[in-house]
Amino acid sequence: MRSAILAGGLALVCLGLAPVTRAETIVVDDQVQLRQSGIETPARGSSMKSVEARFGAPETRHAAVGKPPITRWDYPGFSVYFEYDHVVHAVASAPQPASAP
Repeated sequence: MRSAILAGGLALVCLGLAPVTRAETIVVDDQVQLRQSGIETPARGSSMKSVEARFGAPETRHAAVGKPPITRWDYPGFSVYFEYDHVVHAVASAPQPASAP
C-alpha cells in the first residue's frame, strides 16, 4: 500500500517537472492531432498586468463569463483565458488564409 502511494506521488512530481511544450490542435482526415507551435504565449498563473506588460494590449477583450469569472483576451496568433486575473490557459490560433488578389 505504501509503495503504491509513493509511486503515485512520484508520478505527480515527475509530471510537475516535465518541460512545458506548446502545440496547436489540428484536424487531418477527421483526426485531431497536435502540431508544435512556435508562438510564445503567457505562462499559466501569470497576472493580467504581467501579460499586458509583456505582450501589450490585446486586440480584443471579452467580458468575463460564468462563476468563477473567465475572461478572454485575443492577440494576433493566440488567445489567453483568465480566471479572475490569472492565466489558466493560452491557445494558439489557426493561421488565417491569405487573401486572394
